[in-house]
Amino acid sequence: MASKTWVFQWEGSDRKGKRVTGELRAASLALAKAELRRQGIVPTRIRKKAEPLFGGNRKGKVMARDVALFTRQLATMVGAGVPLVSAFDIMARGSENPALADLLQTIKADVESGRSLSQALRRHPRLFDDLYCSIVQAGEQAGILETLLDKLATYKEKTEALKGKIKKALFYPAAILVVAFVITTVLLLYVIPQFESLFEGFGGDLPAPTRFVLDLSAVFQAYWLYIFGALGLGGWAVVNAKRKSRAFNAWLDRTLLKLPVLGEIVRKATIARFARTLSTMLAAGVPLVEALEAVADAAGNSVYAEAIRKIREEVATGRTLNMSMHQSGVFPNMVTQMVAIGEEAGKLDAMLGKVAEFFEGEVDDAVAGLSTLIEPLIMAVLGLLIGGLVVAMYLPIFKMGQVV
Repeated sequence: MASKTWVFQWEGSDRKGKRVTGELRAASLALAKAELRRQGIVPTRIRKKAEPLFGGNRKGKVMARDVALFTRQLATMVGAGVPLVSAFDIMARGSENPALADLLQTIKADVESGRSLSQALRRHPRLFDDLYCSIVQAGEQAGILETLLDKLATYKEKTEALKGKIKKALFYPAAILVVAFVITTVLLLYVIPQFESLFEGFGGDLPAPTRFVLDLSAVFQAYWLYIFGALGLGGWAVVNAKRKSRAFNAWLDRTLLKLPVLGEIVRKATIARFARTLSTMLAAGVPLVEALEAVADAAGNSVYAEAIRKIREEVATGRTLNMSMHQSGVFPNMVTQMVAIGEEAGKLDAMLGKVAEFFEGEVDDAVAGLSTLIEPLIMAVLGLLIGGLVVAMYLPIFKMGQVV
């Protein structure tokens, strides 16, 4: 865990006696003064900058997309010959996310203190996993940090784009279902009771659909607090189980893969992530067995993670990658055949890159197809649900009109 750092505002004079001011980040006042002296500045006034009650460094958090952007910026600057410390300083000053700026300043301070970049990144495991740090370390050791940062940036960008497509496929139907639930709740709690008071003077038997809707409305009015409480508790239980229960996550991953249409999108996205991750690791010079362990952790689906770990064990005993993948039963023949070609040609990383591009394109097409399929289906469901409630309420009025 990285130590807490603070922003200090300072005034002083440089080596030429010129008055200068500025800000710097340090873990303590003594370290801030030491850093200024190292820069040839004699501080005359230095104080800790107060953090605002709302916002400031406590506002927001660093997201995966921020890490992808930071990686691309760092790759560009290192490629342009900008020193690491200067690169982090430039990115921190230009960041609109205070949390990201704080992170970059912390990493900069670690690098300045003598740590390697990979060591500084490993102090933030929530943002930089073993895969990320291993590639950075390989780049530092081989003297090709610029090249591997570029590959890492591409990997992060592709991964985030893939996640975005999956979220897009899920967001629209989820949003529509939430809207449908809200509309139905409003009808059952506020609109249908008005019809009930109207029907009390009819004197005849109400049609079965109307009676059912009125009974449903009565249940909602009597137990709406318990219904919403149960839904909220159920949602909390699912989120908590997903966060803490490995067994629940495994069941959820298996269920997702079995769903029609959506399951195929998840399968293709997982294969694309597997191929993209393994290609990036191999291009960085990471041994295949070690790379497969990192790929299993980054698979994003426990079914594939378990299969990849078994593949790793078989590869470690001398079996070829394509045979192990074929035996796992979770990879299509096309993938295993392309891997076999890559192994024979000695270009496994390039062939896996092509596999990733192919399946990323497949996910694009599948998401577009799902959107086209879901829109009329959602409209039909909404029509049946909302329209059914409305028609059920008007049936007695139609019946009375026919009698008249």
